[in-house]
Amino acid sequence: MKHIFQLFSGLKMTIVSGMFLGISAVFLLTGTTVPFDPAWITVLISGLPLAYLAIYRIIYEKGGQKISSALLITIAMVAAISIGELFAAGEVAFIMAIGAILEEKTVEKAKKGITQLLKIAPQQGRRISINKEELIPIEEVVVNDILRVFPGESIPVDGEIISGNTTVDQSVMTGESLPVDKTVGDSVYSGTINRFGIIEVKATKVGEDSSLQKMIKMVQDAENNKAPMQRIVDKWATWLVPIALAIAVITYAGTTDIVRAVTVLVVFCPCALVLATPTSIVAAIGQATKKGVIIKTGEALENMGNADIIAFDKTGTLTHGNLIVRDVVPFDTNTTKIDLLRLAATAESYSEHPLGKAIVSQAKDEEISFGQVENFEMVPGKGISANVDGEKVICGNWIYLRDNGIQIPQSASAGLNRFRQQGKASILVGRGKEYAGVITLTDTLRSTAKDVIREIKMFGMEIVLLTGDHKQTANYFAETLGIDNIYAELLPAEKVEKIKELQKGGRKVCMIGDGVNDAPALKTADIGVAMGSMGSDIAIEAADIALMGDDITKVPYLKQLSNATIKLIKINIALSMTINFIAIALSVLGVLGPITGALIHNAGSVLVVLNAASLYGRRFKVGKRKDNVLISWDNDDASSEPILVQKKHL
Repeated sequence: MKHIFQLFSGLKMTIVSGMFLGISAVFLLTGTTVPFDPAWITVLISGLPLAYLAIYRIIYEKGGQKISSALLITIAMVAAISIGELFAAGEVAFIMAIGAILEEKTVEKAKKGITQLLKIAPQQGRRISINKEELIPIEEVVVNDILRVFPGESIPVDGEIISGNTTVDQSVMTGESLPVDKTVGDSVYSGTINRFGIIEVKATKVGEDSSLQKMIKMVQDAENNKAPMQRIVDKWATWLVPIALAIAVITYAGTTDIVRAVTVLVVFCPCALVLATPTSIVAAIGQATKKGVIIKTGEALENMGNADIIAFDKTGTLTHGNLIVRDVVPFDTNTTKIDLLRLAATAESYSEHPLGKAIVSQAKDEEISFGQVENFEMVPGKGISANVDGEKVICGNWIYLRDNGIQIPQSASAGLNRFRQQGKASILVGRGKEYAGVITLTDTLRSTAKDVIREIKMFGMEIVLLTGDHKQTANYFAETLGIDNIYAELLPAEKVEKIKELQKGGRKVCMIGDGVNDAPALKTADIGVAMGSMGSDIAIEAADIALMGDDITKVPYLKQLSNATIKLIKINIALSMTINFIAIALSVLGVLGPITGALIHNAGSVLVVLNAASLYGRRFKVGKRKDNVLISWDNDDASSEPILVQKKHL
């Protein structure tokens, strides 16, 4: 039975239904009497599916879900037929069918980004081995397989380029309009397009672990979740039905006019009210997907709109998370910067510590030749020592240098204090028994971070920095960006407690982070936003929203989209209720009849759907942007000096 009624749904059958209703309208307007009113066909095609849905819910649904908008529409149709208003009954059913089609088209349009993701998912890969190349289904690719990708092909897995150079279109993952140059050692993502060169990729993530499949899953999960406002609207039908029946009975009792009572039932149908939220939410999710922002739930979208605090993690979120050498400062005038860097890099060449690796990397970039290393030794928490070309070199903190009989000259203390106040990580270098100089390292600030903070402040939101870094680092960093509220040296559990503290008083907190240590805070916050590309898998799973391009400029866009969605939902609800109340009043007064009442009521439903659809293609401008360039800020330097990480040298 269900399949039979499904055949009556859809665009083609609705067109047939409309044709018969049109013929009935011609007969009605010309006063032609016919033995069979064509409106019966309209009721059969467009009305019976509604009646079946209403009866099905009464029998099989539980609690308040038994009473639905379909039940009220069915009652209105039956009432119209009972008084001979067959055309009105058909009109109600037909316009409701049109409203359903418009909603379906809106949903399809909003899901356009999802559909594109599904279409670009690679189906096979070209695996190579010794003297062999074979085309295999993507399901058979495993981690560490070597895959060859030709120009114009989709990259089948997440991986690392081990051979070749190319340019990759990453727009599906990052939203970037320009392709990105890639070479050996660079990471590539599943579903992105290899534009030019032939490359060989070593698979690092395959199947459901790949970036594209995770994105698809997050988007699909978003479609399966309902927002709180949507659930509330769905529940309204449980009391709209008895209220509609009560008003209809009172109208008939007061006027003895059954036509007025039936018209009340016709215009009382809560179709526009029920459509107000889901169409807006789906359109907003589709809009965000186009921009590389994956919103998992409608609830997250609404919470983002209501958020009044944004808490940022630092490393990997507002910064790139990559250490680079910033200052090379020799103490002895007889020692050049190259000499100092060579000594430190040679000594650190055996080290596995991130600071040591960064120094070695800098020396290699400058094509500095290394010396001979002997007697390498590492002291956890202090530093390393080694003989470089027969000369002992010490790299570490001042305590380690002191333990090795090296005193820091008073004249060098002022510079070291300045570096410390700037939050820079300092590696002190000793040569023999003498202090040779200092090398500082930094974690580079994202060039867009300062503008993002300013744009967020335009929304009147409070901005908080939650970081595990040293207080001096956090303070210097926050001052550079204009963040007033700083909480530093926080362990993961302490971040959670701080989030809970910020939530007191009913305030809604949005947490933005990228690392495993951010996952508990992302889950605790009202809205968790993860950096989707470089962020950890755990952080992405814990978050409600993912920024697939690690582009924090999407945060102000996300806030504006959320605000616009909530505003649109409220407008749609108010619009639908206003139209209904006016139509009910006119029906009670006898101004509207069943036919005109149905037209006015269902026109409101169509208007709500079209209004929601407009959100999908809307353009948002934050901070008066023109051609994607921010023009409303002062002309001070937004790129600022990079901020450095203060870490212990292990």
